[in-house]
Amino acid sequence: MKYIKHIPVILLIFGLFFSCNSFKTAVFDQYSYQKTIEIKVEASNLIDKAVTPYSNHLKEIGELAMEIQKITEYEKNKPNNEITYAMWQVLADKDKNLLVGFFKRWKEKEQLNTFFVKEAKAQIVQAMDLLIQYEIKKDKETKDKLLDLISKN
Repeated sequence: MKYIKHIPVILLIFGLFFSCNSFKTAVFDQYSYQKTIEIKVEASNLIDKAVTPYSNHLKEIGELAMEIQKITEYEKNKPNNEITYAMWQVLADKDKNLLVGFFKRWKEKEQLNTFFVKEAKAQIVQAMDLLIQYEIKKDKETKDKLLDLISKN
Protein backbone atom coordinates (compact mmCIF):
# COMPACT_ATOMS: atom_id res chain seq x y z
CA MET A 1 0.00 0.00 0.00
CA LYS A 2 2.88 2.38 0.75
CA TYR A 3 4.12 2.08 -2.89
CA ILE A 4 0.82 3.33 -4.33
CA LYS A 5 1.67 6.91 -3.39
CA HIS A 6 4.78 6.67 -5.64
CA ILE A 7 2.82 5.75 -8.76
CA PRO A 8 2.18 9.38 -9.83
CA VAL A 9 5.90 10.16 -9.51
CA ILE A 10 6.85 7.06 -11.53
CA LEU A 11 4.28 7.95 -14.20
CA LEU A 12 5.64 11.50 -14.34
CA ILE A 13 9.20 10.23 -14.83
CA PHE A 14 8.11 7.85 -17.60
CA GLY A 15 6.09 10.63 -19.23
CA LEU A 16 9.04 13.01 -19.23
CA PHE A 17 11.35 10.34 -20.60
CA PHE A 18 9.09 9.44 -23.50
CA SER A 19 8.17 13.05 -24.31
CA CYS A 20 11.87 13.95 -24.56
CA ASN A 21 12.38 11.12 -27.02
CA SER A 22 11.40 13.44 -29.87
CA PHE A 23 14.39 15.69 -29.07
CA LYS A 24 16.89 12.92 -29.63
CA THR A 25 19.45 13.01 -32.39
CA ALA A 26 20.85 9.89 -33.99
CA VAL A 27 24.22 8.95 -32.56
CA PHE A 28 27.40 8.87 -34.62
CA ASP A 29 27.20 6.21 -37.31
CA GLN A 30 30.47 4.96 -38.80
CA TYR A 31 28.71 3.63 -41.91
CA SER A 32 27.00 6.97 -42.62
CA TYR A 33 30.26 8.81 -42.09
CA GLN A 34 32.24 6.48 -44.35
CA LYS A 35 29.64 6.37 -47.15
CA THR A 36 29.25 10.14 -47.12
CA ILE A 37 33.02 10.57 -47.53
CA GLU A 38 33.11 7.96 -50.31
CA ILE A 39 30.25 9.64 -52.17
CA LYS A 40 31.83 13.07 -51.69
CA VAL A 41 35.15 11.89 -53.17
CA GLU A 42 33.48 10.05 -56.07
CA ALA A 43 31.16 12.98 -56.80
CA SER A 44 34.01 15.47 -56.64
CA ASN A 45 36.04 13.49 -59.15
CA LEU A 46 33.05 13.03 -61.43
CA ILE A 47 32.09 16.72 -61.26
CA ASP A 48 35.55 17.59 -62.57
CA LYS A 49 34.74 15.53 -65.68
CA ALA A 50 31.64 17.62 -66.48
CA VAL A 51 33.72 19.70 -68.89
CA THR A 52 33.66 16.61 -71.13
CA PRO A 53 30.54 15.03 -72.70
CA TYR A 54 28.02 13.54 -70.28
CA SER A 55 27.56 10.52 -72.51
CA ASN A 56 31.19 9.52 -71.90
CA HIS A 57 30.47 8.98 -68.20
CA LEU A 58 27.11 7.19 -68.11
CA LYS A 59 28.39 4.19 -66.16
CA GLU A 60 30.11 6.30 -63.49
CA ILE A 61 27.10 8.58 -63.11
CA GLY A 62 24.75 5.60 -62.84
CA GLU A 63 26.90 3.96 -60.17
CA LEU A 64 27.09 7.17 -58.16
CA ALA A 65 23.33 7.67 -58.48
CA MET A 66 22.79 4.17 -57.08
CA GLU A 67 25.07 4.91 -54.11
CA ILE A 68 23.13 8.11 -53.42
CA GLN A 69 19.84 6.19 -53.50
CA LYS A 70 21.23 3.58 -51.10
CA ILE A 71 22.51 6.07 -48.53
CA THR A 72 19.30 8.09 -48.72
CA GLU A 73 17.25 4.98 -48.02
CA TYR A 74 19.61 3.99 -45.20
CA GLU A 75 19.35 7.43 -43.58
CA LYS A 76 15.57 7.43 -43.97
CA ASN A 77 15.22 4.32 -41.83
CA LYS A 78 17.57 5.32 -39.02
CA PRO A 79 15.77 6.46 -35.85
CA ASN A 80 16.04 10.12 -34.79
CA ASN A 81 17.71 11.01 -38.06
CA GLU A 82 15.40 13.54 -39.68
CA ILE A 83 18.06 16.19 -40.32
CA THR A 84 20.58 13.93 -42.05
CA TYR A 85 17.81 12.32 -44.07
CA ALA A 86 16.48 15.74 -45.12
CA MET A 87 19.96 16.75 -46.29
CA TRP A 88 20.33 13.58 -48.35
CA GLN A 89 16.93 14.31 -49.89
CA VAL A 90 18.22 17.73 -50.95
CA LEU A 91 21.43 16.23 -52.36
CA ALA A 92 19.43 13.56 -54.20
CA ASP A 93 16.79 15.91 -55.63
CA LYS A 94 17.29 16.45 -59.36
CA ASP A 95 15.35 19.72 -59.16
CA LYS A 96 17.66 21.24 -56.55
CA ASN A 97 21.01 22.90 -57.20
CA LEU A 98 23.19 20.40 -55.44
CA LEU A 99 24.50 16.95 -56.31
CA VAL A 100 21.89 15.16 -58.43
CA GLY A 101 20.66 18.51 -59.76
CA PHE A 102 24.18 19.12 -61.06
CA PHE A 103 24.16 15.80 -62.94
CA LYS A 104 20.74 16.63 -64.41
CA ARG A 105 22.08 19.94 -65.71
CA TRP A 106 25.16 18.19 -67.13
CA LYS A 107 22.92 15.72 -68.93
CA GLU A 108 20.75 18.50 -70.37
CA LYS A 109 23.74 20.55 -71.57
CA GLU A 110 25.89 17.48 -72.47
CA GLN A 111 28.98 19.45 -71.41
CA LEU A 112 29.48 22.27 -68.91
CA ASN A 113 31.93 25.16 -68.87
CA THR A 114 34.86 25.21 -66.47
CA PHE A 115 33.65 28.22 -64.46
CA PHE A 116 30.24 26.66 -63.78
CA VAL A 117 31.81 23.32 -62.80
CA LYS A 118 34.23 25.02 -60.41
CA GLU A 119 31.47 27.04 -58.70
CA ALA A 120 29.02 24.14 -58.50
CA LYS A 121 31.68 21.80 -57.16
CA ALA A 122 32.57 24.27 -54.39
CA GLN A 123 28.92 24.42 -53.26
CA ILE A 124 28.41 20.66 -53.42
CA VAL A 125 31.64 19.87 -51.56
CA GLN A 126 30.81 22.48 -48.91
CA ALA A 127 27.36 20.92 -48.40
CA MET A 128 28.82 17.45 -48.10
CA ASP A 129 31.54 18.66 -45.72
CA LEU A 130 28.84 20.13 -43.52
CA LEU A 131 26.95 16.83 -43.57
CA ILE A 132 30.16 15.01 -42.60
CA GLN A 133 30.82 17.46 -39.76
CA TYR A 134 27.27 17.02 -38.51
CA GLU A 135 27.71 13.24 -38.49
CA ILE A 136 30.92 13.60 -36.46
CA LYS A 137 29.82 16.25 -33.98
CA LYS A 138 26.01 16.14 -33.73
CA ASP A 139 26.27 19.55 -32.04
CA LYS A 140 23.95 22.55 -32.16
CA GLU A 141 26.25 24.67 -34.36
CA THR A 142 26.57 22.14 -37.19
CA LYS A 143 22.90 21.21 -36.80
CA ASP A 144 21.87 24.86 -37.26
CA LYS A 145 24.15 25.26 -40.29
CA LEU A 146 22.75 22.11 -41.85
CA LEU A 147 19.15 23.17 -41.18
CA ASP A 148 19.91 26.56 -42.74
CA LEU A 149 21.34 24.90 -45.85
CA ILE A 150 18.33 22.57 -46.10
CA SER A 151 15.89 25.47 -45.78
CA LYS A 152 17.67 27.46 -48.51
CA ASN A 153 17.43 24.57 -50.94
